[in-house]
Amino acid sequence: MAGKATFLVIIGFTLVFMVAIKNFGRISTDSVGNMVTYYTEMIAHNIAVSGANLASNQIFVDPTWDDGYSDEPLSGGTFDVTIQIIDAYKNIRQITSTGSYHGLTSTVKVTLSPSKFSKFAYYSVSEGGTIWWTGSDTVWGPFHTQDYLRAAYHPVFFGKASSLKSLVYKTNKTTDKPNFLGGYETGISLPMPTDAVDNMEAAADAGGLEFNGHDTVYICFANDSLKYKYSYGASYSSLYLPDAASNGMIFAKNAVVRLQGTVKGQYTIGCNSTTSSTGKGTIYLDDDIIYDKDPRQYPNSTDMLGICAENSVLITDNKVNKYSIDIHASVYSEKGGFGADNYDTRPISGNINLLGGIIQNTRKAVGTFSGTTINHGFAKRYKYDDRFMLASPPYFPGTGGFEIVSWFE
Repeated sequence: MAGKATFLVIIGFTLVFMVAIKNFGRISTDSVGNMVTYYTEMIAHNIAVSGANLASNQIFVDPTWDDGYSDEPLSGGTFDVTIQIIDAYKNIRQITSTGSYHGLTSTVKVTLSPSKFSKFAYYSVSEGGTIWWTGSDTVWGPFHTQDYLRAAYHPVFFGKASSLKSLVYKTNKTTDKPNFLGGYETGISLPMPTDAVDNMEAAADAGGLEFNGHDTVYICFANDSLKYKYSYGASYSSLYLPDAASNGMIFAKNAVVRLQGTVKGQYTIGCNSTTSSTGKGTIYLDDDIIYDKDPRQYPNSTDMLGICAENSVLITDNKVNKYSIDIHASVYSEKGGFGADNYDTRPISGNINLLGGIIQNTRKAVGTFSGTTINHGFAKRYKYDDRFMLASPPYFPGTGGFEIVSWFE
């Protein structure tokens, strides 16, 4: 009986081992199959990524390129790329790249948006000849100048900095070298357009708000309304902005704009000059211009403003601006600069508390100083609005190139 029991035990173990060996063999076979499938999917994905990169590069070199690719061979497989304009007004494009390898496919979608000057914390064509960035100056976001970058006593640049011309030290490298915390490149050319503000009129005509036929327009944002008048002593008229300027573009043709108020929503103010008349195409800041929800206190704030003048944007020399001014906007001056009216004769006027950025043709002064002591005008307290790295006010002038805003695999 013992021998029979032993035989049964042996047969039982044999059956168990046979089942186990079969399972191990199936697992091994499945593993090989899975590895082959994974490898095939990986190659298809890499081909799709390569197609997206090639198409992106073509658009960066030639912003009008939209040919795409069809059945292009790569790494033993092929890829197809199409370019689709998904927002004609904003010129937002989507690249769809499909890679194929041994019967498997993978798709990558890349969204490109025109690069905007609003991404800069500071930009200039000319630095004004003898103006230096000093140890008391700190730039928090991206910086570029088409001029020399003149440095004294270690100014600090937190974002990426670049210049077309060279870096110049006031005394020597040891005394003056800037702290480039985001890197620095020289020889980078990024010209400012000459007709970007003029082109805003078309956007105002196609869903925006245009003021035409008046030498001066007084504009006061009142949250989601806009008050306006055409002379200092007149009474304001009022418009509901979401209806009056549904696309966010407000334009004053051949006029001077005098601006103030509290902005709720996303808008751009444009002002141009169509004649040689002195002063047209200038925007004066008569008082604070701020957001309804300051993004520093409300991180989800969507309030955003662009102030775009064909000539200059100037802080008015008036009573309310003698005790500081708050400005929430990206400021763009196409042929002039951002400065303070009568900067060298007005009394000491507190701080310019700017949240946003300054893009200007020629750097202008906001005050005069003796050493670190202010004699006239304003001290600068500029803070970059980080949202402008990815977003921009409606129809804000572009650099002529594209940037990747999303990459979906």
